[in-house]
Amino acid sequence: MLHGSETWPVRKENEVALQQAEMRMVRWMCNVNVKDRVPSKELRERLEIDDIILAKQVAMVWACAAKRRH
Repeated sequence: MLHGSETWPVRKENEVALQQAEMRMVRWMCNVNVKDRVPSKELRERLEIDDIILAKQVAMVWACAAKRRH
């Protein structure tokens, strides 16, 4: 989902859309409905994944560091 995202302009509406899409996929992978009221943090721990916005920030830092090296 984040392929090439280091070039995206980051706006709040983009972050919200990414988080919503991510949680739909996470809930699907865990076979959990929103009605089950399982916290997002718990589902991410089950799958051993980080929040997508955190991953995007890490990707941007990596891209900036790689750019400085060249």
